[in-house]
Amino acid sequence: MADTLDRIRKLLAKAERAGTEAEARVYTAKAAELSARHGVDAALLAAARPGADPVGCTRVELCEPYSGGKARLLGWTASALRCRWVLHPAGRGRVRAVTVVGHAVDRDRVGLLYESLVVQATRELARCRPPDPGESVAAYRRSWLLGFAARVHERLLAAERSAAARAAAGPASGGRTAALVLADRGAAVDRAFAAAFPDLGTARRPRRSGSGFGAGVLAGSRADLGRGRLAAEPR
Repeated sequence: MADTLDRIRKLLAKAERAGTEAEARVYTAKAAELSARHGVDAALLAAARPGADPVGCTRVELCEPYSGGKARLLGWTASALRCRWVLHPAGRGRVRAVTVVGHAVDRDRVGLLYESLVVQATRELARCRPPDPGESVAAYRRSWLLGFAARVHERLLAAERSAAARAAAGPASGGRTAALVLADRGAAVDRAFAAAFPDLGTARRPRRSGSGFGAGVLAGSRADLGRGRLAAEPR
């Protein structure tokens, strides 16, 4: 398992250093596919060894600028990889940290992908300018980052579903199907999340004041994390 994570890390590093956009797409798509397959394989192995992949919490501190957008990028990545998440606001739209709740393997995958995605997004943000010179650059960039995060979420979710479908077509593990194993793991995460945050309210949907959301979606598409398109909007 450690070897697989190392391979994912190296693919993402190559994507960050890629000389062309096409080259970066090849590396990031392969990393997403390998990550999804690794998550399902680890889940099936852990099903035969109770306690081998415990549910826990990882708190990730965020920094400015655009901490709100970074929080959604991290959180929506986590939700695509079968984790739950909660943000810790710092006031005025800023976010101090995000806590990710999930199985250890999935939290590791979230960390790897987020570290690369935030590098890619930050690099793109530095070049972002609104087409209307009268529009706030900061507002445009905040909106752009939300679009990027939403599109990445969709593509990661597609990769995860594809890996789960392939596993479901194979033989059962210990008398349980892959779908049942993943459902049981999801229920365990839900219980841990409810226990850790019993008084959690419903978060408001992020507001977009800038016009960069569509451009961010296109950039998220170019990141090409996984294959396929989904119509559902991340919660």
